[in-house]
Amino acid sequence: MNLTDQDKNNKQDDGFQEEGSLLQRPFVTKILLGVIAVLLICILILLTIMTGRKDRGKEADGDLQQNITDYAEQQQKADEQTIEEKEPPVLEEEPEEEETPDEEEEEEPEEETPEEPISADDDKTAIVIDIEDENDEAYTKEFILKEAYPFFADNNQDAIWDLAHLKRYVKLSNELKGTEEYYYQGDVDGDGKPHGTGFAIYEKSSYYFGEWSHGVRSGKGTWYRFYIGQRNKTNAMGVYMSHSYAGEWKNNLPNGQGAEHYDVDISKLEPTRKIMIQNVVGNFTDGLYDGDMYANTVDYIGNVQEWDGIAQKGVFKLWRDMSAIGECSVWRYREDKNVCMDVDQADNKNQGIRELLK
Repeated sequence: MNLTDQDKNNKQDDGFQEEGSLLQRPFVTKILLGVIAVLLICILILLTIMTGRKDRGKEADGDLQQNITDYAEQQQKADEQTIEEKEPPVLEEEPEEEETPDEEEEEEPEEETPEEPISADDDKTAIVIDIEDENDEAYTKEFILKEAYPFFADNNQDAIWDLAHLKRYVKLSNELKGTEEYYYQGDVDGDGKPHGTGFAIYEKSSYYFGEWSHGVRSGKGTWYRFYIGQRNKTNAMGVYMSHSYAGEWKNNLPNGQGAEHYDVDISKLEPTRKIMIQNVVGNFTDGLYDGDMYANTVDYIGNVQEWDGIAQKGVFKLWRDMSAIGECSVWRYREDKNVCMDVDQADNKNQGIRELLK
């Protein structure tokens, strides 16, 4: 069979195409292999990146967990330290505070013994004090009299208390012990005797400021005595800290209307001894109670009661007959007339300001 030129050409073209396809197949394969290789490389890279991220994530989680734990521990320590600073160690002190009342109760009997110094209340002190040497030559009696005069003239009770407890005043008063003399500052008459208004210092820490007449206390005036280390039958336990009288005077004694007053240290009053005279107001004759008298008393917890009495030159009218047991009812309670305050029958005489009686 003969082939035409066209057929030959066609055959040649087909052969060329077949040959070209064959030539192209390896090239395509290489490309595909290259693409696959690239894809594999990318996949490996991605896997590596992802694995690294997971590791870093785990490390970060571990670090975060550690940081949180550390922070919590630090915060707990800080809170504990803050609590310690805010809460003082009071638990160790509480037993001591609970035991304090018992210790004070045990010491009270010792404080009430006669050998103990006179104690004071919250506002006053019975301790002799001074900031300078009482032997200083500047502390002459003239200096002390001049120093004290204005305070007594102004009736400055707090200042008078303080002055009386200074060493130089106690020493000056002690110089007069056992004598009937006194140191004086004030007005005088032609003979140099106290006359008018003046101030005097006596023994036993006693003082007077007021009116005078030719050497004797006469007119209106105030007398003080401070119990500084001094005790007597009436003040054996140091309950009384000071004693005073303010009112009318004549012939050196209270005569006329006046008021007697005691400063009382109620801490030294025993519960069984519930009352103590604090004030007596009324008429006085030569230092004795004379006429209708008023008194108030104070007990060991500070309760005040008011009483009435009727006296005639130091002898009280009796509100009831207690002679069978040797007592006299001399004061009657204002709020209950059936309640009376008694004294020994033998003591119902010379009732008044006994420290001033002749």
